[in-house]
Amino acid sequence: MTGTGTDTPLRVALVGYGLAGSVFHAPLITAAGGLALDTIATGSEERREQARAEFPDVRFAAGADDVWARAGEFDVAVIASPNRTHVPYATAALKAGLHVVVDKPLAATAAEARELSTLAERQGRLLSVFQNRRWDNDFLTLRRLLDEGTLGDVWRFESRYERWRPQPKGGWRESGDPEEVGGLLYDLGSHVVDQALVLFGPVVRVYAESETRRPGTGADDDTFLALTHAGGVRSHLHVSSTAAQLGPRFRVLGSRAGYVKYGLDPQEADLRAGRRPAGEADWGREPESEWGHVTTGQSPMTGHGDPYPSLPGDYPAYYTRLAAALRTGGPNPVTAGEAAATLEVLQAARRSAETGTTVTL
Repeated sequence: MTGTGTDTPLRVALVGYGLAGSVFHAPLITAAGGLALDTIATGSEERREQARAEFPDVRFAAGADDVWARAGEFDVAVIASPNRTHVPYATAALKAGLHVVVDKPLAATAAEARELSTLAERQGRLLSVFQNRRWDNDFLTLRRLLDEGTLGDVWRFESRYERWRPQPKGGWRESGDPEEVGGLLYDLGSHVVDQALVLFGPVVRVYAESETRRPGTGADDDTFLALTHAGGVRSHLHVSSTAAQLGPRFRVLGSRAGYVKYGLDPQEADLRAGRRPAGEADWGREPESEWGHVTTGQSPMTGHGDPYPSLPGDYPAYYTRLAAALRTGGPNPVTAGEAAATLEVLQAARRSAETGTTVTL
């Protein structure tokens, strides 16, 4: 699409100021050059006070409808509200003439994602999906290993996003109501499937096992996916809130070597703790003790292989690339088409878990 070609910051309206809006989007928007956090839409006075403390110049909207009514004041709407609102809010924002960012998952189905993509094209607006974990340190490091050919031909990709949360928190994320689009399959599963597709391409078969293990939880909280990629790689993906012992974040086996990485990228923990990327020279870096290891497998009993330096994580890169896409016509950092491909896999996984069969795409 054609960029704006102006040095004036693009005005952003952030819809929603819960976990996603306050911890991720607002700090990352303000850290990116070329964007200005103009308005936050929330009806909660407590959240407004929270926002004022960090962003004293920000304006407020009563809700999403107020943003659409004032659409001429903004360039971009960022949808960080509950999953059930993503499709109607993105639709309204696009029809109001705004460029749109939607937190993952973009929609409940691939068909809805494609409909939004078509609407964006018709409106001449950019529609992008916030997949911040493409800029995790471990993911960036693995991409470098693959680009260098260090691992050879990859045979198996194992990815785990596990937590130990034996007590449910409640709320829409753990609701069994399909309208809420809750559960780990659509939450953490959106991340691990997106990463697998970026790394190894389209999927032709999906098998999944999905459980609701904690009393009082209505949605899946322990799910496994086995993907067969068109290129032959097998991806085994785990998402869980019931893992009393965490496995490796990545275990990647290839014809030349393997790569194992434990622990999560530090950026989310830092954002939750109030650290901000702007002005932080060591943002996204982790100590050497947290690096992954590469081994050829020739002497598997002698240790874990050689430490392989982790690249710094870079969540701000998403919004930096978004601004470049709007200003200069650069590539959309995450397209609705990519989101639709992820949703196809998630839908197939749900069908597989319900029927106990392998689903062919």
